[in-house]
Parts: sequence; structure tokens; C-alpha cells
Amino acid sequence: MAHNEPVNDHLHAFAQLLTPEGRALLDEVRGTDPAAELAVATRLRRQHPAELVSAALGQARLRQRAAAKFGTADAERMFFTPNGVEQSTRSAVAAHRAERLRALGVASVADLCCGIGGDAVALARAGIRVLAVDRDPLTAAVARANAETLGLSELIEVREADVAGIDTAPYDAVFVDPARRGGRGRVFDPEAYSPPLSWAVEAARAAPHAALKVAPGIPHEAVPEEAEAEWISDGGDVKEAVLWFGTEPGRVRATLLPGPRTLLGRGLPDPGVRPVGRYLYEPDGAVIRAHLVAEAAEPLDGGLIDPTIAYVTADELRPTPYATAYEITDRLPFNAKRLKALLREREVGTLTVKKRGSAVEPEELRRKVLPKPQGTGSMTVFLTRVAGAPTMLLGRPATP
Repeated sequence: MAHNEPVNDHLHAFAQLLTPEGRALLDEVRGTDPAAELAVATRLRRQHPAELVSAALGQARLRQRAAAKFGTADAERMFFTPNGVEQSTRSAVAAHRAERLRALGVASVADLCCGIGGDAVALARAGIRVLAVDRDPLTAAVARANAETLGLSELIEVREADVAGIDTAPYDAVFVDPARRGGRGRVFDPEAYSPPLSWAVEAARAAPHAALKVAPGIPHEAVPEEAEAEWISDGGDVKEAVLWFGTEPGRVRATLLPGPRTLLGRGLPDPGVRPVGRYLYEPDGAVIRAHLVAEAAEPLDGGLIDPTIAYVTADELRPTPYATAYEITDRLPFNAKRLKALLREREVGTLTVKKRGSAVEPEELRRKVLPKPQGTGSMTVFLTRVAGAPTMLLGRPATP
């Protein structure tokens, strides 16, 4: 029993938040400034149990953090755990995945390792019936509360259980989001996921359709032959990879949100290396992770600046959603003193430092070459390699 006491304590505290007193308190502490928490807690403890006040303030903090992923409107109504905020899917990504499943004709999904229910919510909003399963009692309780508070209880059944014991046969699809964090932080080995990727793949093979959420750094050789692999970015940040089953075996795609904009792999060979032209294109991270730089470079008539670097160069500026274009003004061997002098000469006050294939730390270089920004100009410097040589490429975002 002693082992279960912390779990029971957390469950009890969470249950109190769902009472009328708890919900009223949550409304009262919404948006509390962290610097004012102590004063607010002291005042509220005169009228409410200390445990409830602590739980409400903790939930308010989590809701503030969750707004970036779920949007303020949902985050202020939903419930979270610290791990739930950290590991849950960004709502835009979850909505994209739910729409793909809906388009496949999927009407029901077994959501295994559902966490606080972010993906279940997106699936239900797409009109899909969901069995959401998590073995952690508190996490399952939070997922159930989220289904209720968002008015989706009729479509979402939450079950506290070990996913290994779930019969997925009655469902059109399986979605698995294994835990990728352990006691020592982020887990990179897919077999160290909980449950392991191999278990998730077997569960996927048993279903008509399946989607497995994995880390974007998954090696391409770890992708099963019968799976489609999709890398997804949101606002330029790579968020995850998804292994799809029951779609197009061997297909590779990069999807950029908002949009969605999807670049499909066609097995093109790497672009050739060519001298740095007037424009430099920085492919989206999802394009790079999906190994689709060649597909992004082809319509640009571009080549690589180095065989090992994912920067594309071209002489013409052409619109593309899959890369950001910069106009290059200078190409110099790497030299911090020379860069500092050039920034002073051009009265640069705002410097963006990007790197690929360089050991130099951008923040360290920025402090060294622009210790007291005073100018009104702006510049982007790329620390990279050109034909194997450490190089600085200077420029600015390109405009049509």
C-alpha cells in the first residue's frame, strides 16, 4: 500500500479539482503570474484547503505552458500533468494525423498510450470513435476529464489498462504513441520506448490501418518495409515522424504545417555540388529528416554547396514552400575578426547566425562579433562548409 500512496495522493488532489470548489478555484487562479504565486497561495489558503490551492496553482502553470501546443481556448479548459504537457502532440499535428485517418475511411481507433488525450481529442473532433488507453491511473483520469470538459465523451472511451492486453480487432485503426522519455531524459533507441517500437509494429501489422508516432531522429533503416514514413514540421520546427501502415509501403514524405504542404519522395539522386550562387535555400527540417533535399532542389534548378551539407544554392529566386531563400552578398573563409569588422563597417545591429557542418556555437560567435549592437542594419551569416572548407556566407532573407 505504501507504494501506491503517492499515486493515490495525486489522484485525490486531481479529483478535488473536478469538484465545483476546485473548478471555481481554477477560474480564480487562471493566468496567475508566477512571481505572485506565493502571495496568491497565502491568500487562498485562508479559504480553501492547502492541497487544493497547490493543485489549482500547479494546474494553472501547466495550462499556461500547454497554450503553445493546444491554443489558449483549449488549454484553459483542459487538464494536464507535467509529463502530459511535455510529451503530448501539438494540436495542429494531431489534427493533421486525424484528418489523414478520416480520409482513409477510418471510423474507429484504438489509441494506445493515450497520455492526457490530445490525440484522442483530435480524432474525436474528426468524427472518429476512440478507445483511449493508458496504464497510469492519474493520466487516464486526466484524459477522461479532458474528453468530458471538451464535450467529446460520447466519442472517447478512456480505459486504464496495460495496452498489451487490449483487443484491437474491433477497431479500424491503431494509433500508438510510445513514451520516449525515461528516468534519465529523452530516449533515442526505439527499442527503449515504452512499449518498444517492435511491439508497436506488431500491433500495427494486426490492424487494417495504423499510425505509430516516433521521434523525428529515427534512422531510416529502422522503418519497416511495409510502412510509409512521414516527417512533420509545424511552423518550421520538426515535431515528429509517423510510421503509417495500410497506406503506401515504402513511401517517404515530408509534411509542413500549417498547410499542409506535402513533399513526396521520388527516389531522386542527391543534387550535384556547384559553386555558391546568388541564392541559398535552407530546406525545412522535415525535408532534411525525410532525406528529400533532392526533391526540394529539383524545381529550384539548385545544387549543393558541399556533398555533406543540406544547403541548396541557385542563381534564380523561385518560390517554394519547402525551403527558405536567402540572397547571398558575401562568401568568406571563416574568420571571426574579419566578420566583426565587416559588421561594424555595414552598421549591423541585428545578426542571425545559422550553422550546418560547423563546430562553432552561434551564440558564442554572436557575443564575440557583436558585443554591443548599435547599428540599424540586419544580416544573416551561415557557418558552414563549401567544398570542404569552413566558410561564412553572408546575406539576408530573399524577397521576390
